[in-house]
Amino acid sequence: MPIDFGVSDELLGTIAPIVVYWVYSGMYMLMGSFENYRLHSVKDENEKNLVSKATVVKGVLFQQTIQAIVSIILFKVTGNDSGAAMDQKRSLVVLLGQFVVAMLVLDTWQYFMHRYMHHNKFLYRHIHSQHHRLVVPYSFGALYNHPVEGLLLDTIGGALSFLFSGMSPRTSIFFFSFATIKTVDDHCGLWLPGNLFHVFFRNNSAYHDIHHQLYGSKYNFSQPFFVMWDKILGTHMPYSLEKRADGGLEARPSKD
Repeated sequence: MPIDFGVSDELLGTIAPIVVYWVYSGMYMLMGSFENYRLHSVKDENEKNLVSKATVVKGVLFQQTIQAIVSIILFKVTGNDSGAAMDQKRSLVVLLGQFVVAMLVLDTWQYFMHRYMHHNKFLYRHIHSQHHRLVVPYSFGALYNHPVEGLLLDTIGGALSFLFSGMSPRTSIFFFSFATIKTVDDHCGLWLPGNLFHVFFRNNSAYHDIHHQLYGSKYNFSQPFFVMWDKILGTHMPYSLEKRADGGLEARPSKD
């Protein structure tokens, strides 16, 4: 028997990633005082970032509103309301395959769009630079973008991964919640021991922190899962983790 969540899969697929975003990023904010595991000091976070946390919250909420509207429209257009029953009939291998396809589609879309926004001076100056106002990333700033960038990279990228993978609304609940957790983790600004994302993914908080620094702005475009496009196309910047004199860690470029 399919599991009944009490609300439609379409509604859960729309709301769950938003709830996961704030719960998971909130957990990281509570751990932000762990100075020995921070990639930047609290002082740097307060002094180097060019936007207030209140503005970041408003920007993220606005983007999530747009994402929710697009998700509802997408679910209505596809008309796939039998996902729970279908998922019960599909094998675990098929569902995992859909996850992998969705991950590859999302990574490919975001890599090339992200890279283009850095190399096109107009798009960088007027759109993508808003995200890079966070020189020192932190968890709930993961989706702080210009609304146009949020639509192009995240919303359209998510829609394409959903359509190309053939996943149901029920499966999308888990995929987009997982993608949200991964994105927040990449921006958390912490390197915690035992973090499984650091074990299974080369693309992690230190990897993405390099990209947020001036010397790495034309490197490490990959997000949110794999680093394959950076490796293939020569935009990969390796790094090493070093201890800072004032405590904590720092991701520094290293020779490949």
